[in-house]
Amino acid sequence: MIELDEGVPELVDPVMVAAFEGWNDAGDAASTAIGHLDREWKGEVFAALDAEDYYDFQVNRPTVWLDGGVRKITWPTTRLSVVRVGGDRPRDLVLVRGIEPSMRWRSFCNELLGFAHELGVEMVVILGALLGDTPHTRPVPVSGVTSDPDLAATMDLEETRYEGPTGIVGILQEACTHAGVPAVSLWAAVPHYVSQPPNPKATLALLNRLEDLLGLRIPLGELPEDARAWQLGVDQLAAEDSEVAEYVQTLEEARDTAELPEASGDAIAREFERYLRRRDPGPGPGQPPGGHATESGDASYLRDPAGGRTRPPKPQRPEPGPASGTGGVPGSAPGTTDGRSGEKNERQSDDGDASEN
Repeated sequence: MIELDEGVPELVDPVMVAAFEGWNDAGDAASTAIGHLDREWKGEVFAALDAEDYYDFQVNRPTVWLDGGVRKITWPTTRLSVVRVGGDRPRDLVLVRGIEPSMRWRSFCNELLGFAHELGVEMVVILGALLGDTPHTRPVPVSGVTSDPDLAATMDLEETRYEGPTGIVGILQEACTHAGVPAVSLWAAVPHYVSQPPNPKATLALLNRLEDLLGLRIPLGELPEDARAWQLGVDQLAAEDSEVAEYVQTLEEARDTAELPEASGDAIAREFERYLRRRDPGPGPGQPPGGHATESGDASYLRDPAGGRTRPPKPQRPEPGPASGTGGVPGSAPGTTDGRSGEKNERQSDDGDASEN
């Protein structure tokens, strides 16, 4: 059952954008992206799924807090909020943010899609993040995948060919396919040797790809500065450990070799289109001015950030073993985790962009 706060709102050309904490959210990159959209566009929560139906409270415990001296309880669940996006073509986004459910996944997806139908949602975009053999010094690979061949052709996406264990992101996308709802999942690859959250660089990459997909101009606030500070901090910590530094260099060489032929016209065109969106002198309704920047691989991305930023956790030293090439920790068996709940190894696509569905 979905609990409504103020009834079903009337929406304009709505697109549902969803992310779930846990197995599909390495570095909390995907859920943080939804939180960023909700905060920057001042989203209003209007509905939530009944937590009793889908969550094990011994796994995801409720929290108690004080509101003016009155004790209140927040239950782990999935909440829906709506944001109005201004510009030349105003539209609404339905933001879905929650924790991967503990049980009844099919009912969970059917209920969510039933509500999406009531709202007139035109497309569902699901954000995810997974661990990959990617260096933190290079732009974050983001793969866009779909099960719809026509959608793949028209929106420059890959048709999913993943086989193996999946999470709620894969189940929800499959449910969309069966329900006839266009669905896309965007996956960011997070370096496995620095997988602890937060990862603002991966969050920024997901938002940039979402911009390209939907033709939006997303206010980024302090996120680009946070991403620069994160990368600088990892650079400094990696330099303190010769084994980690050598491993990062190996990943850099492999990445650069793989991408050498890809100075493609499509990539240049995407960057130019993003530049044109961002040079718009006046923000649309609901879009605060300033704070617009992109994640890139140029030298400006490495400028020293403002002081006072928290340094990221120390990178994990690579373990001995065969090179995985699967987006997992080197030396680990397929399907094993890196010790952090919700971040299980997935395979990468042939072009090095990690994707799972």
